[in-house]
Amino acid sequence: MTRRHLTFACEGQALVGTLDDAPAATGLLIVSGGNEIRCGAWNGQALLATRLAARGFPVFRFDRRGIGDSEGSNLGFRHSAEDIRAAIEAFRAEAPQLTRVVAWGNCDAASALMLGSGLGCDGLVLSNPWTIEGDEADGAAAALPAGALRSHYLRRLRDPAALLRLLGGKVSLKGLMRSLRDMSRRAEPTSLAREITSGLAGFSGPALLLIAERDRTGQAFLGDWDRTDPRLSICAGASHSFVEQAAQEWLEDRIAGLLSSPAG
Repeated sequence: MTRRHLTFACEGQALVGTLDDAPAATGLLIVSGGNEIRCGAWNGQALLATRLAARGFPVFRFDRRGIGDSEGSNLGFRHSAEDIRAAIEAFRAEAPQLTRVVAWGNCDAASALMLGSGLGCDGLVLSNPWTIEGDEADGAAAALPAGALRSHYLRRLRDPAALLRLLGGKVSLKGLMRSLRDMSRRAEPTSLAREITSGLAGFSGPALLLIAERDRTGQAFLGDWDRTDPRLSICAGASHSFVEQAAQEWLEDRIAGLLSSPAG
């Protein structure tokens, strides 16, 4: 396995990518979410690339325009389709043995892949897709959908420490009442949720939907999605970026499973 850095063009601007080379004919394209650079949160994407390449799968990561080492302006995930297409083309050029490219995106990177019906990829791994209206940067202030709020409070009610904080007056009653009011609303999918549902319906290849149990973005997605979908899996105890050791192994195994499958 070797790791090398390279540049490639996207609409006249230079993007920077990293290839962990390996011999398999199926490779993984990692699409960073939010404004993360290609190494990922806590270097998680770089470490995942190392481990998958050690299993024999080439892995390509890149910074989209306006992020990290790449040129251009950052226009957000809704305008990243050409960056992803350019990265796929560069990946295939640098690893000419490839016959299949599977893409993994977390958060709004998953949404970008869904909006574009896979953007030419042969398989998709979609974790914690972003469905809250507005940019991810505004997410901290965004109201969670009713389904996500119900999931959050059901977990809290099973936590003795949380109940003690409530009984001890350490929980804002005003905030609690506002959340209870929001929970009573009839859950309606956001327009973005409807768009990504439609986009994924136009993708004919294999796909996985992976949700981190403790992640509010994932909870919001579940509030808008059919939980009987056989492509859907939930990682117990995982946070948004799957930083926990068990969550890292869970994520790696599922990605590797799709890369290894005949259709993947």
